[in-house]
Amino acid sequence: MSQSLSGKVALITGAARGQGRAHAARLSAEGADVIALDIAGPLPPSVPYDSATPDDLAETARLVSANGPRVITAAVDNAVGELGRLDIVVANAGICSPAPWDHITPDAFRDTIDTNVTGTWNTVMASARHIIDGGRGGSIVLIGSAAGIKMEPFMVHYVVSKHAVTGMARAFAAELGRHGIRVNSVHPGAVATPMGGGRMRDAIRSAADTYPYLRGLNRPLLPEGTAEPEDIADAVAWLASDQSRFVTGTQVSVDMGVSYC
Repeated sequence: MSQSLSGKVALITGAARGQGRAHAARLSAEGADVIALDIAGPLPPSVPYDSATPDDLAETARLVSANGPRVITAAVDNAVGELGRLDIVVANAGICSPAPWDHITPDAFRDTIDTNVTGTWNTVMASARHIIDGGRGGSIVLIGSAAGIKMEPFMVHYVVSKHAVTGMARAFAAELGRHGIRVNSVHPGAVATPMGGGRMRDAIRSAADTYPYLRGLNRPLLPEGTAEPEDIADAVAWLASDQSRFVTGTQVSVDMGVSYC
């Protein structure tokens, strides 16, 4: 690794496993100290996959430590106080609960918006001031989805939430740019994580059975079909580094072409 982030501090939400763990491992391999945050507890009942656990978060912390940098799993203000600065934010935490439009309950809709939209907003609001106070600029990366660029069927609430994240990144980029803070969104397609497997796939298939006409609407252009979390982390690491110093307000799709076909 190039150690391109040496001396910097990165905050990552949803860090206990999956993409969040991959971001923590990659950014720490590039030299960044990491603030790893995760609820590591029960998810809303509508979510069709198991929750992350405290042991999952501890394993992420172990992987970061093995790379050399420091890692803290504490509230933002306390963690920044201990590490002395904040340079990078990866708002990764999110949920998805596929269902036909008329099976989405008010609670499921609210839970999705609260987690994916309000949670992302809360992350930026809790962290941006720390980057500003440092006076060095920084990079904020909001993790969206192919569903934030192009409609995906059988997940109205998720599509709404990820389109909101796309707009949020653009809006924050406009106002935070004067502080040297770049804000971009990353949009994965299918990724091999606990969120993307098992009961999640069963939920998608079950929803598609209600309207088979929409099956296969969004097909990847590359034969692999499914990315690994580390593939998404590569894009995040680039956006976190000075190699992308003139990139802001942009949507970076890592979805094998799903969003653009």
